[in-house]
Amino acid sequence: MTSPEAVRTAVGAVIDPELRRSLGELGMVDAVDIDGTIAHITILLTIEGCPKRTEIDAEVRTAALAVDGIESVNLTMGVMSEEARKALSKNLHGGRTAEDRFGPKSLIRVIAVSSGKGGVGKSTVAANLAVALARRGQKVGLLDADVHGFSIPGLLGIADEKPTKVEDMILPPRAFDVGVISIGMFVDPHTPVSWRGPMMHRTINQFLADVYFGDIDTLVCDLPPGTGDVAISLGQLVPTADVIVVTTPQSSASDIAERSGLVARQLGQRVIGVVENMSDWVDSEGVEHSMFGTGGGADVASRLGVPLLGAVPLTPSVISAGNNGMPVALGHPSDPAAIALEGVVDAVIASAPSRGNTSIPLSV
Repeated sequence: MTSPEAVRTAVGAVIDPELRRSLGELGMVDAVDIDGTIAHITILLTIEGCPKRTEIDAEVRTAALAVDGIESVNLTMGVMSEEARKALSKNLHGGRTAEDRFGPKSLIRVIAVSSGKGGVGKSTVAANLAVALARRGQKVGLLDADVHGFSIPGLLGIADEKPTKVEDMILPPRAFDVGVISIGMFVDPHTPVSWRGPMMHRTINQFLADVYFGDIDTLVCDLPPGTGDVAISLGQLVPTADVIVVTTPQSSASDIAERSGLVARQLGQRVIGVVENMSDWVDSEGVEHSMFGTGGGADVASRLGVPLLGAVPLTPSVISAGNNGMPVALGHPSDPAAIALEGVVDAVIASAPSRGNTSIPLSV
């Protein structure tokens, strides 16, 4: 006869799709009983309206039916008590500040993608960078800090998804194995966000402190254009962030882009390089396309004294990818833009600071 322990072990190994931990570790497997070939299982969800209820249901049934001797499953979905939920939130995420999570003592690398002006494709670079890092095995979070001009949810095809709140934790939706948070998930996309500096600072601080990305290696931040409140707030909250400056080839954009790199340095952040977006390219018929001139990225990189990480052409695939929510690096891997972005990712990985002398915080 199959033992309840065998079923509990199998079910307990199922990974919660939001918390990215096993159900057993999270204390969500409440009861397991066996009646002949029937497994009676009770799972406690974190909240009543858990958006991943159906997914968890299917995974638990599959895991239980994989145990020898189990032919059917009687599954009951309950909800954690308030006390259990508070304890879970505290154990996973509670009591720490933005500085604790992403400050100088953190082992998480923060990469801020900035630009001097809007319309240069900064969000496209940030989204593709995050997805590409995840595809290479890193655990990645993506924070859309462009409060007034948020576009990350649309670029990743999750414009209609909402975060889940469990006590003090905000659980972000996931896209292409990346945890994603944006103010666009909390407001009507057709209503402008008219906030002054203090409100934006509080929002960025809350995203850094309260959003549970899990045990990530890298947090990519898509900054708004310019050198205003959000850039300064992120510099104050995460002064050790690495910064990528995005520009287009034209001189009017590159001159402004340099300023964002200079402000990052004033805030103590490290500028790791420049990405030239919307650069020229040659199509399959040998026709050269140069919509915004040439050389802007190299000029900015030279003036800042940093490498040009790559030049990403504005191909038709980039445009369609932005409209259909599929990053070009995934949807069109052989496209010149996707190839260029992979080169950018290579350079970003190579630029990671050495962790050889970094102390690892331990608690007893």
